[in-house]
Parts: sequence; C-alpha cells; structure tokens
Amino acid sequence: IVEIKGSEVISSWEKVEKGIWKVKIPNTFFGDYNPYVDSINGDWFNNWGRIHHTGDVFLNGESLFEKEELDLVLSSTDTRNNEKLGSGYTWYCESDGESTIIWANFHGFNPNKELAEINVRKTCIYPSKPGINYITISGFEISQAATQWAAPTAEQIGMIATHWNKGWIIENNKIHNSRCSGITLGKEKSTGHNVWLA
Repeated sequence: IVEIKGSEVISSWEKVEKGIWKVKIPNTFFGDYNPYVDSINGDWFNNWGRIHHTGDVFLNGESLFEKEELDLVLSSTDTRNNEKLGSGYTWYCESDGESTIIWANFHGFNPNKELAEINVRKTCIYPSKPGINYITISGFEISQAATQWAAPTAEQIGMIATHWNKGWIIENNKIHNSRCSGITLGKEKSTGHNVWLA
C-alpha cells in the first residue's frame, strides 16, 4: 500500500527529564506554513478558552494529546491501556520568529529510537484550483496532516480535499490521524470564508 503523510520524522529530540523530551526546530523547516503557530479556528468552532494548534505529535503512529501549558506535559502520568497510548502522552509548543520548540511526554519511550513524527503539511491531496475533475483516489493510506477546521461557510481543506471539483471517486483508502478533517468535498474560498466569524 502506498502511504501519503502530512508529517515528517523527527529524530533529534533532547531529553529534559524522565519521560520528557524537547526538540527545537528552525521555522525555515516549515516553509510558509507552521502548524505550531497556526491555531484551529472558524465558524462554529469552540476553542473552550484555549489554543488548539493545527500541529500534532505522533509516536509510532499514535497521536499525542496537546496541552495548553508546559506544566501539564511535565506532570502527565502514563495512562496507557494495552497497546494504545493513553491521555498522559502529551505535548506542548512555543514559537518565536526564529524557531519552534516542542516538548513531549513520551514516558518510557525514547523518541529517537521509536518512530516520532510531527505534522507539517496542511493537506495531503488538494488541487490548486477548481476545474480538475474526474479523479480516482484508491488504495492509499493517507494520514497525519495539519488540517484546519472545515466549517460549511469556509474554504474546506481536508487531508483529501476536492476543492469544489466534481466526479471524484475516493475509495478503498485508509484515512486517519487528520487534525480536523479527513475528506472534504467543498467548498472553495471565493464564495466566502468563515463569514459568521468575521
């Protein structure tokens, strides 16, 4: 199976203390889109009084939980249940004009010896414009994109997004670990973007 990811492997984590690791990444690594600066927002999105970044951290394919304060990462306890990572596997980020720092609580795992990834792309498949019709996407595993909230009143960019094109067939794919939306079928930006939020 062909795999398409919106993430990159990070293997330069530095140990801070037991279970806690951090990585400092130059902002140039992200190009023109840094999901650790971008926050989830849009019509009808309730942020519950905190920032939710479009970025995410993954350990061996499992998404960790973002926290709003570093102290909550430092104090997270191991809540693993069987093979799944529990809610104690957490991360927090800070960014300035030059770099982005991500702290993560990996508990007993060494992220430099495991598969540790961060998402860096806002989508995996998204045509640059409408008018690219009749495409079949079949037999892929598509994951780990830093997607934005896709309200019906906003430009909708999912991990797979048709950009208001027609005749697409999306079948027999494994789609998982999108920050917000896996598949979006519309809409494009010219007819309005988060019109209720404005």
